[in-house]
Amino acid sequence: MTMRITEPMGEGLARVWDVSEVLLDTRTDYQHVVIGRTAQGVSLFCDDERQSTEESQLVYHEALMVPPMLLADTVRRVLIIGSSEGVASQLAVAYGATEVDHVDIDAETVRQCASHLPYGYTPEQLAEAERGDGPIRVHYRDGWEFLSATTTRYDVVVIDLPDENADSEAQHNRLYGEDFLRRCTAVLAEGGVVCCQAGCPTVWRNDTLLAAWERFTRVFGTVVYFGSDEHEWAFLSGRPDVLDAPVLSMTEALARSAYLPESIDADTLRGCTVPPRSVRVRASGPR
Repeated sequence: MTMRITEPMGEGLARVWDVSEVLLDTRTDYQHVVIGRTAQGVSLFCDDERQSTEESQLVYHEALMVPPMLLADTVRRVLIIGSSEGVASQLAVAYGATEVDHVDIDAETVRQCASHLPYGYTPEQLAEAERGDGPIRVHYRDGWEFLSATTTRYDVVVIDLPDENADSEAQHNRLYGEDFLRRCTAVLAEGGVVCCQAGCPTVWRNDTLLAAWERFTRVFGTVVYFGSDEHEWAFLSGRPDVLDAPVLSMTEALARSAYLPESIDADTLRGCTVPPRSVRVRASGPR
């Protein structure tokens, strides 16, 4: 069985994925999920948007997880909201976290990812996390609801959802808003960090990034941009307090880290933490 998926990229623009073998095609209570083989290996699509591929998923997940973990004072307790594949949870443990709460509203998608993707949780690892037998605990709950109930203070909170969009019916959009960022900030331990997938920096599809930057700078005293130079996504990390040289402290933390990223080194940190000019101009006003 073959399939073509047309992924919207911006107004009047799309790209087409050839899926040579469909491993899963299902509609959950929350989204249409396809897992299949593409030119980039086994790949995950949700509502026709590529979420991860076998070839590039590690680059994406390291760009998501490594900068906020380097920015945090310590990494013992980590909260991850979304990120169905489980790679983000595993990276947190590899970095040194001893408690990882993985919250996802869509149990079926998480379980299908474990069954069909060659990265992230295996079915056995997911079953263990569902039981809470190891450092990772999976909770099938709405992220907003989880934050309202938890009494844990986290060193790192990561929001990894499908890209924010203009669909008023898309339930995940509310988890990008300023109110939700403030809820995440409220569960931080001292020296903690909130990180969010912040869209694409290309000038013809950067509305999400510009909006996310404005929200982060209103909520946090320190904001660090990370634009992956080997992927197409940008990420923002924020701390409530003010640091004079956050990237320098991140570079020093990388040198001490027990986890050695495959796609990020000190030069990457120095280069990829400079926001695009469109973001810098938006922040300071026209020159």
